[in-house]
Amino acid sequence: MAGGPGEPGRLERLLNWIARNFELLLAVLGAITVGVMDLFGDSLGEDATAGATVLVLGALAAGSLRQRRRDENLADAVHDIQRAFEGMQMVRSLTGSEIGAELRKARERSDFWAFKGGTGTYLRAVTLPECVERARGNRSNLTFTIDIVDPADIPACRAYARFRRSYATTEGSYEPEAWTEERTSKESYATVLAAGWHLQRLPGMTVHLYLSSTAPTLRFDVSQSRLIITQDDRARPGLLVTENHPLHRYYSVELQQSRNQARKIELGQARALDNDPTNDQARAFFEDLGLPLPTTFSDTDVRQIVEKALHAENPYPI
Repeated sequence: MAGGPGEPGRLERLLNWIARNFELLLAVLGAITVGVMDLFGDSLGEDATAGATVLVLGALAAGSLRQRRRDENLADAVHDIQRAFEGMQMVRSLTGSEIGAELRKARERSDFWAFKGGTGTYLRAVTLPECVERARGNRSNLTFTIDIVDPADIPACRAYARFRRSYATTEGSYEPEAWTEERTSKESYATVLAAGWHLQRLPGMTVHLYLSSTAPTLRFDVSQSRLIITQDDRARPGLLVTENHPLHRYYSVELQQSRNQARKIELGQARALDNDPTNDQARAFFEDLGLPLPTTFSDTDVRQIVEKALHAENPYPI
């Protein structure tokens, strides 16, 4: 009896089943044929028996190839799903404590670090000292590339301070010290001093320092395994990009282009600094770099720069 309008009839189902299992049916029929021929082999002859045997083997081979094709399609599907999940892990959003956790993972597995941002407060408070200490313990080389706002560029410092003040009233972005043009300049000077101070104390360390005339709105931390993009407002999410994702390469090129347009500072030209540099040493240090401190900076201002350089507090504690 035929099925309803929306259902295939028995004959149709039978034909579909035969089509799906044609090679198997052919092999079974061929095997029966070979068996019959074997019983009456003397009358049929060896050529007919051999031909039927080849037919059976061919049917089995065809069935095997079809099954393999199905298996390969399944394997391809599984592979595509795996790649999709991997892609989700290669680029993902970070919030709250996830940002600090990913930065910590990056520091634990890298002898290279590149930073581009505003004044590098977190860099000198956490990243630099921890990476230097780890490299010293492992007796390994360490390379830092730093790109921050030029402390001697008044328009750039003013623009960055204005940008930071625009977030001063947002939730979770409270600053005990207001962002001004002078503070921006001091913070950048402090990062320069910190980089030079650590460079003089770690054999095998290389520091490439660049000073930019633009005020960035994003902060980039790049290690060998990942790129982490954040903002100076802790309430806003960050972005993680692993090394295998094309975005990691794209941003690396972008950061290099930025450095090509910045002013490079040769830290190796500066004279030695004591463990606790004096004001005179700090002034001479910046003079050697061709980056003299403003004449309006008092000894108190210079001391503040030294303190920010060597005793900075983590601005984003977990």
